[in-house]
Amino acid sequence: MKALLSKTVGGPETLVLDDVPAPVAGAGDVLIDVKAVGVNYPDVLMLRDMYQFKPERPFAPGGEIAGVVAAVRDGVTHVKAGDRVIGSTGWGGMAEQIVISGLRVRKIPDAMPFDEAAAFLMTYGTSHYALKDRAHIKPGESLLVLGAAGGVGVAAVELGKAMGAKVIAAASTQEKVDFALACGANAGIVYPVRLDEDDKAATKAFSEACKQAGGGGVDVIYDAVGGAYAEASLRAMNWEGRFLVIGFPAGIPKIPLNLTLLKSCQIVGVFWGAFTARDPKGNDANIAELFALYAEGKIKPRVSGHFPLARGGDAIAHLADRKAQGKVVVTIG
Repeated sequence: MKALLSKTVGGPETLVLDDVPAPVAGAGDVLIDVKAVGVNYPDVLMLRDMYQFKPERPFAPGGEIAGVVAAVRDGVTHVKAGDRVIGSTGWGGMAEQIVISGLRVRKIPDAMPFDEAAAFLMTYGTSHYALKDRAHIKPGESLLVLGAAGGVGVAAVELGKAMGAKVIAAASTQEKVDFALACGANAGIVYPVRLDEDDKAATKAFSEACKQAGGGGVDVIYDAVGGAYAEASLRAMNWEGRFLVIGFPAGIPKIPLNLTLLKSCQIVGVFWGAFTARDPKGNDANIAELFALYAEGKIKPRVSGHFPLARGGDAIAHLADRKAQGKVVVTIG
C-alpha cells in the first residue's frame, strides 16, 4: 500500500510517497481503509522533531482520520466491517490503511462526509474541552479567539457562539477576520502578521483594540497563536478572566505574572490529547455533545483545502504558512 513517509528530520518537502507493507491488526484493533486525513499543527512540529511526541522514523504524519472499517479483531464490538468511522491516531494517518486501537475509533453520522469527519475530532474536541471544561465559559461572557481563522480557532468561534458567548475573532488579515465573522463571530480584530514584543506601540494598539471589542475587556482568551500576541491580549483581560493556552505557532510567550495578580485571572493549560486518555468517559460525553451540535447545524467543519495523498506535504506546508482558513484535508482513494 502507499504511505507518505517522514524518513529524515525536516519540513514538509522531505516527505516521500512510498510502498509499505499493509498493517496487520491484533486483538482489540480495527483495520481502516483511510478516506480522508485532517492536517493539524502537530504534523508540522513532528516532522521537525519539535513536538512532545517523537515517533520513530519512518512514520506517516496525520493524527486524525476518517474511513471505512475493513476488519475488526477480538475485543472490538462497537464497530464492524463496513462502518464509517473516525479515529484519533497521533500519527500514521497519511496512508491507504491504518490499524488503530478500537478504543480510539467511533462511528460517524451517515450524513457526515469523510472530509468533514477528518476535520472534526481534534479541532472541535480541543476547543470544546477548552471552553467547557477549562474556562467554564458562561452565556453572556466575552470570548477573544486569537488565530480565529484556523482549524481550532474556527471551532472555538462556533462553539463559543453556541455556548452563548460574545465572540471576538482576531486574525492577521481582514480576509481571515471576515471568514471568522461568516462563521458566527460577533466582532473582529485584524492584528499585525508579526507582532514584536519590543514594538510597544503595536502591542499597545492591539491590546486596546481587544479591550474596545470586549466593551472594556474580555472574560476568556483562547490563544492558539502565542508569541507577543499572548501578553498583549492578556492586558485586555477582565477581572477573574481565564486565559486558555492552546498553541504557539508564533513562539512560546513569556508572560509577566504580575498581570495575573493585578487582574486576579487564571492562565489555564489545554492538553486535549492527555484529557482523552485520563478521562475517556468525560471525553465520550463531550464528543456526544459535539455530534449533537453538528446534527443541529450549530457547528460544521470548514474545509478550505483538499490535497491528494501524493501532495500531503503541500497540505502541511499550506497550514504551516498560515494560509489555511478552517481545515486542510488530505484525501485518499
